[in-house]
Amino acid sequence: MSQFSPQHCNLNIHYNLPKKVWNKMPKVYKQLPGWKGWSKEGIPHWFGYDHDEVSISASVEPSGLQFSGNLDAEVFEVWIATFKQIATNVLGFEVVEPEL
Repeated sequence: MSQFSPQHCNLNIHYNLPKKVWNKMPKVYKQLPGWKGWSKEGIPHWFGYDHDEVSISASVEPSGLQFSGNLDAEVFEVWIATFKQIATNVLGFEVVEPEL
């Protein structure tokens, strides 16, 4: 059994943001620790791909940019904090979890 657990986070990066914002996302993605690239389906991944023991992936949902991962909770929290900081700097608005 894996020592890691499923992790999730939703951020205020919405599908209806202008194209100029979405065009900056690859720059954000590539700066994050564990960057692996895009799957065949175009989904960004870090640390591993779907069904790997350790992985994070992102998807655009109506509620915002959704991250799902399988890894240590503390590592995920640090990684998400790093993502929010980099995305805030690159995108030009504060990236947060809407429910907070």
